[in-house]
Amino acid sequence: MSAPCCEHDTPKPGAIANLARYRKILWIALLVNAVMFFVEISASLQSGSLALLADAVDFAGDALNYGVSLAVLASALAWRARAAILKAVSMMGFGLYVLGAALWSVWHGEVPQALTMGVVAVLALLANVGVAWMLYAFREGDANMRSVWLCSRNDAIGNVAVLMAALGVLGTGSAWPDLLVASLMAALALHGGWSVLRQARAEIGQARDEEERHGHVH
Repeated sequence: MSAPCCEHDTPKPGAIANLARYRKILWIALLVNAVMFFVEISASLQSGSLALLADAVDFAGDALNYGVSLAVLASALAWRARAAILKAVSMMGFGLYVLGAALWSVWHGEVPQALTMGVVAVLALLANVGVAWMLYAFREGDANMRSVWLCSRNDAIGNVAVLMAALGVLGTGSAWPDLLVASLMAALALHGGWSVLRQARAEIGQARDEEERHGHVH
């Protein structure tokens, strides 16, 4: 993708070091999320936990999102905003999928293994807190950067919730805590996706206005 020759879209010399640091962090985040996807998908199948399955799917989506972010990192604002729209739609799609799975499990689900849920939730929490901490400095960037930060923040919140669900399942012997947490994670994904979608649409409008002004100058 080639960037239009809009002055504001070209990285300034002072921002190059920041961009290189952000790219390195994205690569680390991508690898962490890919590894955790395989860990959690295995644990979810073993434990029967819908919350862990939701978290595993989320890890896979985040790994894909980091890959998209890396691909458009140095692109024009409009292209970065379009990539953010793609990620926002995927976040919202994940949310709808989990809500549907939770409804299905109300009638067909079984009580998950609380111990497996708890151990994997702690491991996932450590991974996500580490990634979120690295990305914290970039949380107020464009929609593309904001979507990456929101994904990491939501994941850390989700891991705490999965840990609480494990305690709830252990204490009650019921699947309801697992289903409630899965629904909470779905709501976070829907809210985060909508937030990123609104910002990305605003940035596309901003880029269009800049292009029109640039055209008038010439």
